[in-house]
Amino acid sequence: MLYGITAAATAFLLSAALAVLLRGPALRLGALDRRQPREVPLTGGPAVVLVTAAVAGAGHGTGVVPLGDGVGGLLAAGAAVALLGLAADVWRLRGRVLVAGTAVAAALVVPYEDTGAVGGILAAAWITALAAAFRGLDHADGVAGTVGVVTAFGVGACAAAEMRDGVAVLMSVLAAALTGVLLHNWHPARIALGAGGSLFAGFVLASAAVLLRAGHGAGSSAGVLFALTAVVAADAVLVVVSRRSVRRPLSRSGPDHLAHRLRRLGLTAQGAAVLLGAGAFAGVLAGVLAHTGWAGAGTLLAVGAVAAAAVIALLRVPVYGIRRTAPAGVFPGQRLLACKERIRVEPSPLRSVDPGQGVRHT
Repeated sequence: MLYGITAAATAFLLSAALAVLLRGPALRLGALDRRQPREVPLTGGPAVVLVTAAVAGAGHGTGVVPLGDGVGGLLAAGAAVALLGLAADVWRLRGRVLVAGTAVAAALVVPYEDTGAVGGILAAAWITALAAAFRGLDHADGVAGTVGVVTAFGVGACAAAEMRDGVAVLMSVLAAALTGVLLHNWHPARIALGAGGSLFAGFVLASAAVLLRAGHGAGSSAGVLFALTAVVAADAVLVVVSRRSVRRPLSRSGPDHLAHRLRRLGLTAQGAAVLLGAGAFAGVLAGVLAHTGWAGAGTLLAVGAVAAAAVIALLRVPVYGIRRTAPAGVFPGQRLLACKERIRVEPSPLRSVDPGQGVRHT
């Protein structure tokens, strides 16, 4: 217990400091969030990965808290996925390359002896999809960090209930590292996670959840896994359905995520992050209760019903074909016009406020 608190505090302080120290190298390498009208370095991802691996590895190496069977390999696979994401941040790799690499890493961490061949394939596919969806969630200031912290605490609680100390410590360290970066990623963001950090967080969270649910019933496991990641899953479903309904390519970015639509309804950037964090907490609570046997299938079905209702309701919010004007960082009297891959600034006699400030398109 004492080590877990110490490890979490250390991870929090180190990630907050390292994210700032890496700002210079990120600027030189061009690892920037190009969806922002200002330079936002993608140093949050390397900070989270390095700190999580170092602190969790120190506990394992000293023998204080061994990570346990499969957890060390999980962390190594997550680091490999993070490197692939970092390469995408610098060189803008194609999305299919990231998905393929993540799928290979997921296939290596699934405990097939507990899941079986078919269950293992489905688990690997779910880990891959969840990691990609978590990357998509990193489209707005503070959203990925907030949801990631809540989800990590939930998975850690499930691990603690089963006396899986290695997984529990890993989740607490990951949550603390994300919190340290969240200090800089809260709106207006000065640092972002990027593909490296978001893919790593999503991959580690999904893989740890699969390890904990391996050997349980397939139906109940699917319900628990969905509840633990309800907001991430809802965002992915919302984007896919929305883009397919207007015959928009899935790879083409747009202002169609949860946070974009909440901003269209009048919420602030901070309000959208808090609301999505609260939704993640509700789903995580249901998942933890179901995993520990304190709640039944009805609770999990309720989470699914609420998520489906939210997706259906937010699909009615118009997001395509709306011109964005005067986002943060643009001088009064200017207007941004998005032209595919570039942004052109035009003078405008009026200043208007964009309800999508603080969000980015992915």
